[in-house]
Formats: sequence, structure tokens, C-alpha cells
Amino acid sequence: MPDFKFMDSEIAERACDAPDYPETAKAALKEMHRQVGDLVINDQGLAVRGLLVRHLVLPEDLSNTGAAMGFIAREISPDTYVNVMAQYRPMGRAAKIPGLSRPLSFKEYRFAEDAAKKEGIFRLDRP
Repeated sequence: MPDFKFMDSEIAERACDAPDYPETAKAALKEMHRQVGDLVINDQGLAVRGLLVRHLVLPEDLSNTGAAMGFIAREISPDTYVNVMAQYRPMGRAAKIPGLSRPLSFKEYRFAEDAAKKEGIFRLDRP
């Protein structure tokens, strides 16, 4: 259950001092999917094997959800199960980063959910 936070290296650098985050995360997601495939849920509703990606939606679409979901749909699998998370809260140094100093709005979350569907991701976990 890996996280996939940023598609923009500049945002990743400002937020986490990790400008290589997007490329590193994409390579890791591809490898994880190669090893375990799409998420399989048994008759009891329990995950038994496979990839479930967590994507934290950020204010002002700083997580670039459309691009992240497009990558997942095209380069991993359109059947990837994604938890589009709305629980972003500014903590620590986030208060000093433009765009990250406030909580996510419901409208921004809905935009991200719509972006995921537009890119072909429909196995979405509901908040």
C-alpha cells in the first residue's frame, strides 16, 4: 500500500526536499505491480493480494491528481485500486509553503476524484 503524493519534482522538493520523488515513486509503483498485480478482494471483502495505491490530494491540485492517475492508468493498470485521500492538514513546515498552508476543500477533493475517473481510474476507495 504505497503512497503516491507528487507528480511535480518542484513541489516534492519544496514539501519534502525530495526532487526525485516523482521518478522514484513511479519506478517503485511499477515494480510493486509487477510483483503482486492488481488488488484482489475475496468473497468476504478482504484484500488478499495486489497493489493498493494511496494518493493524498493537496490544496490547489499541488499533487497533480490527473497526471498521477493518468500515469497509473496507462503505465501500471487501469484496474489499480486507488485510495484518493482527502485528509490533508497543514502540519510542520507546510504552513510556510505556498498552497500547502491550508486544509483541502471539499470542492478540491471532488475535482481530484473526477480527475481520477477522467483518466480511467474507477476502482476508488470511498472516504
